[in-house]
Formats: sequence, C-alpha cells, structure tokens
Amino acid sequence: MDEPYRGHPAFERGLELLGFDPFERLHEGTRFQQPAILLCSVAAWDIWRHEQADDAAEVRAAAGHSLGEYAALVAAGVLRFDDAVSLVAERAAAMADAGELAEGGMVAMLGGDDHAVRALAARLHLTIANDNAPGQLVLSGAADAVAAAEEAAREETGARARRLDVSGAFHSPLMEPAAERLRVALERVELQPGAFPVYGNGTAAPFTDVRRELSANLLRGVRWRETLLALRAAGVERFVEHGPGAVLTGLVKRTLTTA
Repeated sequence: MDEPYRGHPAFERGLELLGFDPFERLHEGTRFQQPAILLCSVAAWDIWRHEQADDAAEVRAAAGHSLGEYAALVAAGVLRFDDAVSLVAERAAAMADAGELAEGGMVAMLGGDDHAVRALAARLHLTIANDNAPGQLVLSGAADAVAAAEEAAREETGARARRLDVSGAFHSPLMEPAAERLRVALERVELQPGAFPVYGNGTAAPFTDVRRELSANLLRGVRWRETLLALRAAGVERFVEHGPGAVLTGLVKRTLTTA
C-alpha cells in the first residue's frame, strides 16, 4: 500500500520521524500498521489537494474512522503532521501493550437484526466497537465473551460472525491503560483552529475538545454510520477517501443509499 506514496515529502518525513519503516513490519500488528496507515493517508490527502486545488478549497468537513481521525485532523490543520506521527506511534504502542495486559478480541456481526446484536452485546458485556454501516456492527471485549458472541450469533441475531485478526479489544474499556498514555501524550501537543470541522468517532459531531475526545475514543465505539448521516445532514454530498483501499467508500455508499 506504500508504493504510490514513496518519495512524497510527507511520507518520507514520517519515516524520518518514526526512525523505522513500518511497512517492513506490518505482519507484527498494530504497532506498525497504525503509523503506516497514517503516512499513506496524509500523503494521499496532500497529493489530492494539490492536484484538485479547486475541490480542496471547497472542503466542508472531514472525518476519519478510528485511526483516520488523526489524518483528518492533520488535513484540517488542527494537528501538525509531526505531532500526529508522534501521537499515532504512541497510540499504536499503547494499544498493543494494553492488548497484552488483558486478553480480548473483536468480532464483526454481518447482517442480522440490529437490535438483537445490540442485545447480545449487552448480555455478554461487550462494547459496540464499530457501527460501520447498516448490517455491520463490530463487538469488542474480553476474549471469552467474544467467543460466546461468535457462537451465539446466528441463532440469536441471524448475523454471520467473523472474528477479527486484532491484538486486543480495541474501542472498549479494556483499552483504559492506552487511553491514559494517549491522554498524557496529547497534553504535549499544540492544537490550532481547523480550516473546516472534523467529526469525531465518539460523538458523530464536530470535535469540541480534541484532546479529551481522542483519548476517550479508545474506550468507546466508532459511530461511523451516524457520522456519515450527520455529514449528509450538514449538506455534504460528495465524499473523497484518502488512504489505502476503498473500504470507507463502500461504507458511505451502503449507509447513504439506505438512509
């Protein structure tokens, strides 16, 4: 995923700041995957805003899915790129360490009845870690509870369960040690007024307290479906994805065509 961005100034600056090449160690998990995605996302944004200068001048808002919040905040000018690289490296390490402290996991529930999936999560004390689109919820929490959800999914909800290959229970209370580390790291960075609003995952609304919300978002779900609906309600009609892949573009189509 890095090939299109090699040689781009932001990409190369990111590698310099990190002191290592995360793309050589993607197989080792979140410690390296998160910085890698940030570099691709910011480089993709920078290329687009120069190539599509007229469109970029009319950007009305931005949002990012989980880690993508940091690239969105860089795009808006709220976070300096150098600070974002440092924060994401700390975030990634903190989340990986938290995953080692408490055995947890995540399971995607595809299709099925929304209310039944939420009831199952509540019964098993799992967090709705991602509300991605209609028919796509991700549950997060203790490993035994995730296994129980996977086993009960079809019978209780009609959903197809797919265990995610992650190293911890992301976006759940089990990430508390990571949230505290991130909170401390955020205190060291300066924030600037944004050129346009950035919608946060935890509120599905523009950030009002970036430091507090970014750390809190490690403990609560990504309300992506609601975020897309809020952006549409605010008058946003065109969505452009910046970064590797086109997963978010698919979620936009799935959410807004069924709204």
